[in-house]
Amino acid sequence: MLALAGCTEAVPPLIEEPLPMSLPSAPGSIGPRLSRGHGETVLLSWMERAETGATLRVAELGDDRWLAARDVVGDPNMFVNWADLPSVTAMGEDHWVAHGLTYSANLTYSYDISLIQSQDAGHSWSAPIIPHDDGTPTEHGFVSMWPGDTVGIDAIGMIWLDGRHMGSEADSGDGGMTLRAAFVDEANKLSGEQEIDGLVCDCCQTDVAVSSGGPIAVYRDRTPEEIRDISLSRYLDGHWQAGEAFSNDGWEINACPVNGPAIAAADELVAVAWFTAAGGNPRVQIRVSKNGGQQFGEAVLVAEKDVLGHVDIAYIGDASFAVSWLANSGELNDVLVRSVTATGALGNVKNVARTAVGRTVPQMVEHRRRLIFAWSDTRDGQSHLASVSAGIVFAEQRKVSPLKLWW
Repeated sequence: MLALAGCTEAVPPLIEEPLPMSLPSAPGSIGPRLSRGHGETVLLSWMERAETGATLRVAELGDDRWLAARDVVGDPNMFVNWADLPSVTAMGEDHWVAHGLTYSANLTYSYDISLIQSQDAGHSWSAPIIPHDDGTPTEHGFVSMWPGDTVGIDAIGMIWLDGRHMGSEADSGDGGMTLRAAFVDEANKLSGEQEIDGLVCDCCQTDVAVSSGGPIAVYRDRTPEEIRDISLSRYLDGHWQAGEAFSNDGWEINACPVNGPAIAAADELVAVAWFTAAGGNPRVQIRVSKNGGQQFGEAVLVAEKDVLGHVDIAYIGDASFAVSWLANSGELNDVLVRSVTATGALGNVKNVARTAVGRTVPQMVEHRRRLIFAWSDTRDGQSHLASVSAGIVFAEQRKVSPLKLWW
């Protein structure tokens, strides 16, 4: 009995009730994207529509509120979409990097990536450049960026979906969507462009995290037989490795589900969360690595039934992650989140918000023992942004009483 009294078990962190956060965004804003960059800098970017195109704006998180918004770039040809989201990330103390999307032709999905840099923490911005040189009027987007100095390269690393082999809507090619990568330095010089995968899902979000073993990219792949599962690529020996099957769900779907994976890392711990509807069973799952992404454990079921996907993931401390997703609750949809330990123990499911919007990709980052969320919603017939924060309660260990074990 005395031996049993010393037993302990891991306790998933508890996520508290969310608190609303006011936003410096105008009515009609769309496409929020959160990033946690250099130090503790958290940035929220979004698009504010104009008569033609839109303006990409950004706000920095203060101690407990969003600060005043700053303009990044106004573009009369900006591609405004609910799923393919621009971003702004603090790559250094004052070095911020942004990307937008701009039409390259008068066709629905013919647009280029527009990369913009700031050396004074977003107060002024460089002229935009296009970080791909194919010049085709095809889709280029779903960008993820990472700091190249983590592998000794003085440049920003980025990956994106690239449709150069697909042909435009006016002149269809015989290829498929590809996943490509490149580096861009502070002088906007391009280097190291590489094709990672020659056939991937057309419009699912990508993600990158840097672990102790280096950068890891995750994305939704595609086979000629229309199996669209998650694949993973690691940056090793100066280049991205060929993508490897990761989820092995066997999801056959003859269309893009617009539902990409998410990855988070903290030194040796790496976790990937994703959505699948293989076998007619919509669900969110997670796999965790304890050795920098070299090997991953078995899939852990985070949620099922009424699940719409659009996952995000964040490392929250105490060897635990938070996973968020969108779920249907009748006429409305719910933004939900729960904690998961590295050993697969599941915490409470917390309803972050209820929204009338289904076409949104809820965003989540951890900041000073709180989870910060942002998503698109509607109000008075217009799109608008919403944001909340929720505290995280940690319990390092919980002692199990002998009486509990006895009964």
